This record gives sequence, structure tokens and C-alpha cells, in this order.
Amino acid sequence: MSGEDDRARFDRVVSSHLEDAFAFARWLAGNRTDAEDIFQEACLRAFRGIGSFSGGSARAWLLTIVRRTAYSWLEKNRLRAQVAIDDLSLRERALAEGGGDRDALNRATPETELIAKADAARLEAAIAALPFEFRETFVLRDIQGLEYREIAEVTAMPLGTVMSRLARARHRLIDTIGTEQR
Repeated sequence: MSGEDDRARFDRVVSSHLEDAFAFARWLAGNRTDAEDIFQEACLRAFRGIGSFSGGSARAWLLTIVRRTAYSWLEKNRLRAQVAIDDLSLRERALAEGGGDRDALNRATPETELIAKADAARLEAAIAALPFEFRETFVLRDIQGLEYREIAEVTAMPLGTVMSRLARARHRLIDTIGTEQR
């Protein structure tokens, strides 16, 4: 395949999943700066490997690359226990994650944005406090919306382990958020 063919295939296969890939990198890294480095490296790896993509779920393929890149980048550049949380506004968070009603964001009052930001910050902190393996599974399922089998494919773990980690992650989040509200 020529370089031009690779570029066209990359655009066709990968481009529609780039927002999800960046959001996943951000959740794994814990901050935007590190996520940008991970995302850039993952995109390079995906481009170099586009010729080996044999079909199936392009999203799962790309998220697998992001995951592997994040693991190697985090291992090389910082301790796994370190997690920083960016302070995004409601508007920035919705735009970065590619969701949300843009008109509703424009109608948000300062009060509603402050309440949403406080709730989002509490939830984001609770997610960031999860052990890495639980956080990864939770983000892939409940934020990225992958099916259990896709998560098993991305993380190279048995389906039962995916379900167990997700249940444990959700239970810990409920306990953490429930304790904060008391």
C-alpha cells in the first residue's frame, strides 16, 4: 500500500473515533497535558499500523492502541499512583467529549454551571480515585459506551473479569459519592 492509500484508509477507518480516543487517553492519564502526549503517540502508532487493521471494530482497535500507548507512556514518564485532574468547565467537558446539546450549554446560567461543575468534579475525582484497572474498565463501558466483549478485546482480559471489575468500580463509586453526600 502506498503512503497515500494509508492516509485515505486512516481517514476512513480511524478519523471518526479520534474524539473517543482522546477522551479515553484523558481518563487514563488523569490530565489533558499527558493525554495529549499519549494521544499523539497513539495516533502515530495507529497510522503506522493501519495496514495491519483487518476489519472488525475500528473503535476497539484504536482504543486498544490508546490503552497500550498509555500504559507504556505512564510507565516511562511517571508513577502509576500519580493522578492529576484538570479543571474543565461544563462547556469544555461537553465539547471535549463530543457530546451534549450545544444549545443547552449556551442557555446554562452561571448557577447551573457552578452546580454541574461541582457535581462533575466530585464524580471525576471519585473516578480518578478508582484503582487503575477499575477506572479503565469503568471509562470504557460507562463513558465510552463499549460493549463488554469490546472491552475484553481492548484490555485482553476474559469477559468475566471485565464484568467483575465493572461491578467493583461501580460499587466503589456509589460508596464514595454516597459517603460524600452524608
